[in-house]
Amino acid sequence: MLTGLRLENIALIERLELAFAEGFTVLTGETGAGKSILLDALDALLGGAQGAQGARLLRRGSERGRIEASFALTPPVQAWLEQQELEAEEDELLLSRDWRLQEGRPISRHRLNGVAIGRSQVLELRPLLLDLTVQGQTQQLARPGQQRRWLDRFAGADQVPLLEVAAVAWRAWREATAALAAARADQASLEQERQRQEQLLEDLEAAALEDPQERQRLQIDQDRLAHGVRLQEGVMALLGRLVEGAEGAPSVLDHLAACEQELQQMAGLDPSVADLAGACTDGLASLQDLARDLDRYGASLESDPAFLAELQERIAQLKALERRQSLELPELIALRDRLREQLAPGGFEASLAALEQAEANARRRRDGANAALSAARTRAARGLEGQLMEALRPMGLAQVRFAVAIEPADAGEEGADVVRFLFTANPGQPLAPLAEVASGGEMSRFLLALKTCLAAADPHVTLLFDEIDTGVSGRVSGAMAALLKRLAASRQVFCITHQPLVAAAADHHFRVSKVVEAGLTHTRVSHLRDTQQRQAELAELAGGESGEAFSYAASLLEPLPGSQPRGGQSAA
Repeated sequence: MLTGLRLENIALIERLELAFAEGFTVLTGETGAGKSILLDALDALLGGAQGAQGARLLRRGSERGRIEASFALTPPVQAWLEQQELEAEEDELLLSRDWRLQEGRPISRHRLNGVAIGRSQVLELRPLLLDLTVQGQTQQLARPGQQRRWLDRFAGADQVPLLEVAAVAWRAWREATAALAAARADQASLEQERQRQEQLLEDLEAAALEDPQERQRLQIDQDRLAHGVRLQEGVMALLGRLVEGAEGAPSVLDHLAACEQELQQMAGLDPSVADLAGACTDGLASLQDLARDLDRYGASLESDPAFLAELQERIAQLKALERRQSLELPELIALRDRLREQLAPGGFEASLAALEQAEANARRRRDGANAALSAARTRAARGLEGQLMEALRPMGLAQVRFAVAIEPADAGEEGADVVRFLFTANPGQPLAPLAEVASGGEMSRFLLALKTCLAAADPHVTLLFDEIDTGVSGRVSGAMAALLKRLAASRQVFCITHQPLVAAAADHHFRVSKVVEAGLTHTRVSHLRDTQQRQAELAELAGGESGEAFSYAASLLEPLPGSQPRGGQSAA
């Protein structure tokens, strides 16, 4: 429910603050006074088309403007806030939009309870707060899918899971279709490049690639063979020092053996030296092991020019493959494995068949979900037809015929149906698309009846009607007033009107006027709180200040027997 509206520097309004209550509220005033500015402001606040025209919305001479509205929290809004991880303050939602001129261009920002939010979030929130209907809304009727979405809203909560299942199934089918299309494209590409890839696979197979670290291992072996002479010289020098000694001098092992003998003799004189003798014995054993290992290593360093040539040839082959394919050896092995799979008889065909089966299964699930959704829409269509005709007949359309046509269409995220509203108000005339055959007055009544039928599906949403009673007779406007009044019994309803019968039915009445002060035009909004004020305004709507107009206005506000005064106002 809309509880308040505050405007600063918007159109002809310098500053305005209004409070609203539940029930039926009307706004009246002369043409051009600015009544629609209030609805335009709400439309702009909630991300509508008006918001894109910030420069037009800003009051002339102002560089900043602001629209702010407060709403009572409802369960759907609370759920949306939790989904967005936003918080409400004291059971109220405060939504604002600020404009400022920057280099002559309007820049705007939305805030919700003081937190900046994006336009996409505002557009998600909008249908949970307001439903705006304007006279002759044929453009909205012509929007693709709009009539289908209205039918789904009428179907109510039971339709939501069907829509979700259909959307999920359609997205899964689209993904399966994309995967299949990509595979088929790969197949065509593979056929074109098959000869090149077969040659590549032949080269890779010929290279006998197995070990991803082969080139590093071969490089080590090559370096050892290439430096064999120098390594052998080092081994001989080490063995000479360890085992043989130099020019008849004792070797390292000779010295260490002498040390071991001396320590053993000392241990015989002093047992505490036994540990030192043992350490020397261990050292001697370790050096003897080292000498044997060096001897074996030296034996392995025998020159083998043929083997070295083989190593160098293999390294060159691997380097050439890596350079030609711009891939490292592990990547070449992975490429070879992929090509083996793709080029093997039946390999790619098996993969393609699996994708084709997956697409067929996804299509069956999609079609099943769409069939269930279409059946539910057909049931809802019959209910909407009956309720709409019941609502239309009292409004001067006793001979109306209305039907909801559901026709098959290409599958999409919202099913596989095209929904068209067919209408005729004249006996003997065939049903035709509503937007093509309904007059302005008929369209007004249809939209009011439609929103009445949709009301049960959106019990928390505030309805706003902008002059939908234009061009209808007094008797018909009375029926529209009764319908609006009945609609407002369970929800908040706003209506901009020129019809005294509609205005008299309201619970709350605001008058919009235009005044000139100091050469500047301003829009004023007055809350008509007593019967005399309302009577004067209704007389103005009825034709002026004549005695007949005042008498007519007074009769509209007379209470029915046993009831409160019409419009919910207490008598003065």
